Amino acid sequence: MNESNMGLEKLIPDNEMERLLALSELDLDFMDLNKNLSDLTKLAAKIAGTQVSLINLIDHFTQWSVSSFGLDITQMPREDTVCQYVIVDPNIQDFEVQDLAKDERFKDKFYVKEDPSLRYYYGVPLRVNERVSLGALCVMDTDFKELSPEKKEMLGIIAKEVVNRFKIYKAVDGLQKRVHESQQIKNRVAHDIRGPLGGIIGLAEIIQMQGDQNKLDEVLEFINLIQKSGKSLLELADEILSQDYGSPKTIQPRKPSDGEFTLNTLKDKLISMFDPQALIKNISLTVNVEAPNAEVPFPKNKILQILGNLISNSLKFTPKEGKVSVKLDYKIFENEQTLLLEVADTGTGMTSEKIEEILALQGKSTQGTMGESGYGFGLNLVQHLIQSLKGKVTIQSSPGGGTKFEVSIPFH
Repeated sequence: MNESNMGLEKLIPDNEMERLLALSELDLDFMDLNKNLSDLTKLAAKIAGTQVSLINLIDHFTQWSVSSFGLDITQMPREDTVCQYVIVDPNIQDFEVQDLAKDERFKDKFYVKEDPSLRYYYGVPLRVNERVSLGALCVMDTDFKELSPEKKEMLGIIAKEVVNRFKIYKAVDGLQKRVHESQQIKNRVAHDIRGPLGGIIGLAEIIQMQGDQNKLDEVLEFINLIQKSGKSLLELADEILSQDYGSPKTIQPRKPSDGEFTLNTLKDKLISMFDPQALIKNISLTVNVEAPNAEVPFPKNKILQILGNLISNSLKFTPKEGKVSVKLDYKIFENEQTLLLEVADTGTGMTSEKIEEILALQGKSTQGTMGESGYGFGLNLVQHLIQSLKGKVTIQSSPGGGTKFEVSIPFH
């Protein structure tokens, strides 16, 4: 991997789709990981004796610095990164550049030519298994460094711990969802049982208090009411024993759990993640929310990955001073809830053949309006994620006429 003029096509791992799927399965919130990883980035910098340490996750278009020490950065176009060289080959154990300013691949990058004028780089892959790397743990400095084999080994151990943290983060998130669901079911059981049981007790007390004064027709009416309450309890018991119990009959306003978004919290997240990319290209990015159900919680599951890929794609293919608009809506009808997502742009558009390729999971790589590298997997991944959630996507586009993606995802 020391060729000075490695082409873009060689920087895409052969298992890129598998890699992106592994990253999406963890369903990580890139903007909310630093608090769980800051100790590891600081430790990596201290071990290496460098000014900077980053934990970088790489999706199809962007490198996300989910934790940083010594450098305030959250994202960077994938093609501008050094870490892309760490993940390109499963056989790479580490990647080191002694002087970025003397390397043809990096000497013209902004972080080398301008502040902070980085020179030294050392990175190790963040592997979930022997074949798949999510990104890299890297240390950097403005001066030359020489890391001993022992220090490099320790950085490798930290990289493994980073991946363990990701897996723990995902497991804890899943447990929190189950606990939340269990608490909801427990509360509903208590509420549903209290009504008929209270009715039975109340009627029995009336009969007891009236004693000999009870008339036969009144007693029969009381008994009939007791029987109805008892029957409702039996029906409730049958429902609890069925697998459908716990499905909400109505949507009650409540605060979202850690595993949920509302339309408003999702809007804030999207703006914080993608405003920087829009500003770089001088594109107007707007995110609008339909008001009626803006505060109703819904599962985070893959939503950020779907919207993130669609917005990145629109920003990539929209020229300067163009527009990208996002609309978020949540429809509720009896027991059915549907999340509606729309991403529209004024970009270069697509042919009907290109749309058919995407819907058939056969999209190919193209370049963006500013020469951004196309990786050809982003929209394929979106289609895969939508299908996994039993959702649907429609694409409206024409060459030169922009593109609109409309996604519907059901929740039961």
